[in-house]
Amino acid sequence: MRLLYSLGLRLYALLLRLLSPFVPKAAAWAAGRRGLLGRIRGELRHEAAPMVWFHCASLGEFEQGRPLMEAYRAEYPDHKLVLTFFSPSGYEVRHNWPGADYVFYLPLDTAANARTFLDAVRPQLAVFVKYEFWYYFLRELQRREIPAICVSAIFRPKQVFFQPWGGFFRRILGSFTHIFTQNQASAGLLRGAGLSRVSVAGDTRFDTVVHTASAPPRALPLIEAFTDDWCPVLIVGSSWAEDIAVLTPLFEQYQQELRFIVAPHEVTEANLRRVETALPGQVVRYSQATEATVADARLLLIDNVGLLSSLYRFGHFAYVGGAFGKGLHNTLEAAAFGLPLFFGPTYHKFQEAEELVALGCAFPIASADELLKAFGGLYYREEARLQVQDQSLDYVHDHSGATRKIMRWVEGELVK
Repeated sequence: MRLLYSLGLRLYALLLRLLSPFVPKAAAWAAGRRGLLGRIRGELRHEAAPMVWFHCASLGEFEQGRPLMEAYRAEYPDHKLVLTFFSPSGYEVRHNWPGADYVFYLPLDTAANARTFLDAVRPQLAVFVKYEFWYYFLRELQRREIPAICVSAIFRPKQVFFQPWGGFFRRILGSFTHIFTQNQASAGLLRGAGLSRVSVAGDTRFDTVVHTASAPPRALPLIEAFTDDWCPVLIVGSSWAEDIAVLTPLFEQYQQELRFIVAPHEVTEANLRRVETALPGQVVRYSQATEATVADARLLLIDNVGLLSSLYRFGHFAYVGGAFGKGLHNTLEAAAFGLPLFFGPTYHKFQEAEELVALGCAFPIASADELLKAFGGLYYREEARLQVQDQSLDYVHDHSGATRKIMRWVEGELVK
């Protein structure tokens, strides 16, 4: 199985290199790993401070791990933080994040790469956020007796780790010093598979969104100008083409009563034009707007990256995209501001979405007609909207605190 694992990774890397002339993300993945280990050795050659290594698959996992990284920096200000990403969508957005001292792509998981990388980084602790279980890196960390933990992990019975033929993959999980899960069900699966170094800590994303919601608001004069007429605001976060198709009748029906802020998941010209077509003549792009022009528009189209989490405080309702495709995007950012949530039907792999639906704070829909009906049920009943707001805020705050639990374990481990 180890041979198949190594062969599969090499074929994956070869495929991305072959696709790189045609697929921008594949090109970024391949280019970022060209001469990577040499760059890592060069940048860390003279570094003498204690090091901690955090690894995130992509941008979502970064946001999940961010409160723990920030807590670690606050507790150990003399330590240096090395952050790695597997995906270009994480690295390209966060490679200049000031909370990390060094940011790199993760080298391909081979025995030689793992040895070279750890020789250069020399971490006192390795933290893997949610996913990314790399055999050779974890084996080498274990061989060197460097504590390695996985945080905000979530598991399901159908995953390979829990199949009769999944012994190799269970051994990968067994290389962790400790695994902190989001829920009891995940912890039970791991213990049933023979893994005992497991604790339920919760999801660190709750700490992120609580901090964002309680922090001093970011100055956004264009957004303030767009929303200062006291019209209710619907925030559409991380939309795809299927989401815009479902939202278009709502845009049309409520164009005189609501203001809309739409942030596409991928900021491409095709996606921007798709939104503009949904409400012709009443859309202004954020990059082209002035305080005068936004006042005359009904829909503000966000054509940059990194603004969405700061927008929800301006909203009264939120639609979160992705659930008509591969899966729902981040609902907690909106829930932290108490916004009633609407999204498509593919949400069952997301624990927080299921719990928000069960509480009556989120409303899955499968068509434009269902969205209009669900939205109208709250829009015309202010008391119901405020009740959703209170329940949503209570839910988010009740589930925060995972960072504190994990940091207690880290502090105990590092003083051994």
